[in-house]
Amino acid sequence: MRYLDTEIRQMAEEDIPAVLAIEKLSFRDPWKAEDMLNEITNNPYSNFWVIELSNPSLNIKQICGFCDWWVTFDSATICQIAVHPDVRQMHLGSQMMEEIIATARAKKVRTITLEVRASNKAAIKFYGKFGFYVSHVKDGYYLDGEDALYMILEVKDNG
Repeated sequence: MRYLDTEIRQMAEEDIPAVLAIEKLSFRDPWKAEDMLNEITNNPYSNFWVIELSNPSLNIKQICGFCDWWVTFDSATICQIAVHPDVRQMHLGSQMMEEIIATARAKKVRTITLEVRASNKAAIKFYGKFGFYVSHVKDGYYLDGEDALYMILEVKDNG
């Protein structure tokens, strides 16, 4: 018997309120609705995805996380990845990261980069699990003056 399924799909305009709610619970400097709308309608480099949990037998679907990442030539940048606090530690972030890496590999991306708050030990550990390493520190990167760690993953070709 299946209780819960997950699906990762392109974000749609009607998903913005659910994504904004997760955004506000996850980040100190949350994006606005118009920022997200711009990403999904005007940015040709953006891959803005949501992850939905569903119970097929009850016909219930709920957006529980999202990621926004860009591909430019042979590199990619993860702009954001977040999971609702109530369902963290259920491997939803890992599912999204695995999908990002697989898609990047299929698009012949060589490196994936991101910035993370130096104080966000959980996120740093999460990224490290996938092979990201700290390249350097960006001093005062965030609006509140906190430093960012610039992390890189070298995408391996499985071919």
